[in-house]
Amino acid sequence: MGIIKVENIRVFAHHGCLHEETKIGSDYRVDLKIEANLQTSAKSDKLIDTVDYVLLNKIVRDEMGKPSYLLETVGKRILDRIFKESEMVKKATVWVSKLNPPIGGDVEKVTIKMTDKRKK
Repeated sequence: MGIIKVENIRVFAHHGCLHEETKIGSDYRVDLKIEANLQTSAKSDKLIDTVDYVLLNKIVRDEMGKPSYLLETVGKRILDRIFKESEMVKKATVWVSKLNPPIGGDVEKVTIKMTDKRKK
């Protein structure tokens, strides 16, 4: 097994429970940690033998582009698509962070973390 991380994917999106949040939008950060067998690609040096992080970035951007009330909903959609579109992924963790959230204080970010494994 091996790990691929795609970190600090920056996205502007429209998530939140407040009307203003979905109308105005805000900045988000998404991080991924993917577990997969990387031994074949290490030997073959071929993209087809590994998890394509261009695909991972596209999944994040696509799912972040669909407004949701909760970050948990977006995180679940990202995980579901990763398992659907990349058979090599055995386990995945996603962090979705809302930067400068409007929660009445000086808060840098609010983050949810979700992990899922491939169903056998």
